[in-house]
Amino acid sequence: MLKPIRCFTCGSLVAEKYSEFDKLVKAGGDPNEVMNSMKINRYCCRRMLLSNVNIIDHVLPFYEYLAQRRAEFESDTL
Repeated sequence: MLKPIRCFTCGSLVAEKYSEFDKLVKAGGDPNEVMNSMKINRYCCRRMLLSNVNIIDHVLPFYEYLAQRRAEFESDTL
C-alpha cells in the first residue's frame, strides 16, 4: 500500500502517523477523535490521512482481466 509521505500543502510528515491512525480507526475509533488525540490539527494534514485510498485494490482486477484477454488473443492467433 502506498502511504502519503508528506502533506502536499504544508510539507509536514504524515507517513509516521498513518499506521497508528489506520490501526485506531480500524479498531472502531472515530477518525475525528483519533486525529485530535494524535494532535493533527491542520486541515491539510487531516485531509491527507482521511482521503488516502488503497488504489491497488481497485486497479488490480483490470490488469488481471487485461492479462487474461491478452492470453486468449495470443492463443487464438497462434
